[in-house]
Amino acid sequence: MTADSRRPLAVFDLDNTLADTAHRQRFLENKPRDWDGFFGAAPDDPPLAQGVALALESAEECEVVYLTGRPERCRRDTLDWLAAQGLPEGRVFMRRNDDRRPARRTKLEILKRLARDRDIRVLVDDDELVCDDAERAGFRVVRARWTVPSAALEAAQEGEGRT
Repeated sequence: MTADSRRPLAVFDLDNTLADTAHRQRFLENKPRDWDGFFGAAPDDPPLAQGVALALESAEECEVVYLTGRPERCRRDTLDWLAAQGLPEGRVFMRRNDDRRPARRTKLEILKRLARDRDIRVLVDDDELVCDDAERAGFRVVRARWTVPSAALEAAQEGEGRT
């Protein structure tokens, strides 16, 4: 067992927790939603200072991992973005490209799997439903409330299982 594998986990969401998605919300405002445009613009997301600072601070005592509703096809752009922001290296858990379940289900499933052999110190996420379910399951949660909530993104996370 490595020293890192004994450290507790700090689990961070990406969109509207570490990455400001405001500039790409326009892709979700019409029907049909432009998912290719939405995810294609993700590499241009500005970092959210509060989330980035919390991730860096958490890395002092925890192994940082990322838990996102982004589809697997966005992995390369996501890894490049994390590195460009100077965020801690860590495993990135993403949604299968064909997985359309609500974010609260997919994320809670992964959290429970991680908690089987590791202590999860905190989950940091902006999705209130994810946070509610994680708290009910016994996880400590920090609600990322440092962006303006997006009704279109919430519908995508819960109703369409897209992010």
